[in-house]
Amino acid sequence: MTVRNLHPWDVTPKEAFAIQKELAAQVSTRSSARRIRTVAGVDLAFAGDTAFGVVVVLSFPALQILEVAEAVVPVGLPYIPGLLSFREVPVLLPAFRRLRHEPDVIFADGQGRLHPRRFGIACHLGLLLDRPAIGCGKSLLCGDYEAPGSARGESTAIRHRGETIGRAVRTRDNVSEMFISIGHKVSLKRAVDLALAVSGKYRIPEPTRQADIAAAKQKRAHHG
Repeated sequence: MTVRNLHPWDVTPKEAFAIQKELAAQVSTRSSARRIRTVAGVDLAFAGDTAFGVVVVLSFPALQILEVAEAVVPVGLPYIPGLLSFREVPVLLPAFRRLRHEPDVIFADGQGRLHPRRFGIACHLGLLLDRPAIGCGKSLLCGDYEAPGSARGESTAIRHRGETIGRAVRTRDNVSEMFISIGHKVSLKRAVDLALAVSGKYRIPEPTRQADIAAAKQKRAHHG
């Protein structure tokens, strides 16, 4: 895949905050007309100063694994709340560049616009790769919401500073909600619909669940 060169990566936290603010204005909240045949999930594992990034591409709607691309990269920026993408995206980009199957939608294990500066990892990946992207967070970074009903498909709005920035979504009956938000080139309603379409037996959507499994396997292969 082609990766757009939007900004430098060797930046201070203050510079990273400014980049987030600038790029957040470029995020599209309108759904792409692209027909969806493939979806991708991304995740990482860490061991000391080494990061293991994985992109798993699956068919859609069958959700059969088509390809797994991996990258092993030294960790750059330390963990700083709200700047996760500056730590993780540089690990994932080499894996995306290796893909033979270009995904039509990217699911990130993290946030999109559900972020204090409206620019989480799903937004970052979506802009860099010029692809529809969706944030699928397991925990809430910011905002307030009421718990959705217990049945699969129930959801409620997540609001922050007077703005709806995501939805708390029950992806399976009687399990904890997932936090779904726009990454790029997708409306919030479409993001929720697609997150449900790729979720089945488990709370976590299948693309990011498979990426988590693959990242842990890659870490074990290198570190035992």
